[in-house]
Amino acid sequence: MEASEQPRIVRGPQTFRLILASGSPRRRELLALAGYVFTIEAADVDESQLPDESPDTYVRRLAEQKAQAVHSRPESRGAPSQTASSSEAGYQNAPLIVLGADTTVVCDGEILAKPDGTDDARRMLRKLSGRTHQVLTGIAAITRTGMLSDIETTVVTFSQIPEDELAHYCATTEPLDKAGAYGIQGYANRWIPRIDGDYFNVMGLPLARTATLLQSAASMLAARGAGASLNSAH
Repeated sequence: MEASEQPRIVRGPQTFRLILASGSPRRRELLALAGYVFTIEAADVDESQLPDESPDTYVRRLAEQKAQAVHSRPESRGAPSQTASSSEAGYQNAPLIVLGADTTVVCDGEILAKPDGTDDARRMLRKLSGRTHQVLTGIAAITRTGMLSDIETTVVTFSQIPEDELAHYCATTEPLDKAGAYGIQGYANRWIPRIDGDYFNVMGLPLARTATLLQSAASMLAARGAGASLNSAH
């Protein structure tokens, strides 16, 4: 493939209408690359950690709350307000699945969410420098029949971050909208010699686990639909 060529997106078979309950451009890109047709409705939820809440409980709860917040909107069942990946998005008569996700970085048991500013970003990166940490993403799929959720964990190793590179990076806006103050797909990749687990999880959406979750949700919808059809026949 020539450097100027863009990868061709292969659309997969899809029997449901999908809404991504996230404004993250990275999740939008990943979900589109995985072949899904979907629309976007960002969820507005309080992302504060609860007292004594573990990191895995935290990301699962936020993913579920984001999915629930969008699913409960009356307009979510109508025409989509923003087409994310294709003019075909919608299948307005198809059953609806809303996908929520939340990603955080964990080091020494501390949740490193999006930094409050440059100083906080610098603090987080110094904590991660030369060490191994975990990236957790909670994913949730809600339908008219119920909620399914799961968690993916990836182990990420950082090399020592040179002070001049740290200063240069923190002088930009790149770390400010990312958990742990870095994105593996950006400038910070120069400090990451090793990961153990799903690369896309570190970007914000574990695609293989997400595909499995959406398939389970679709199967649950199909089973409920078949049951309803069977009951109406009697």
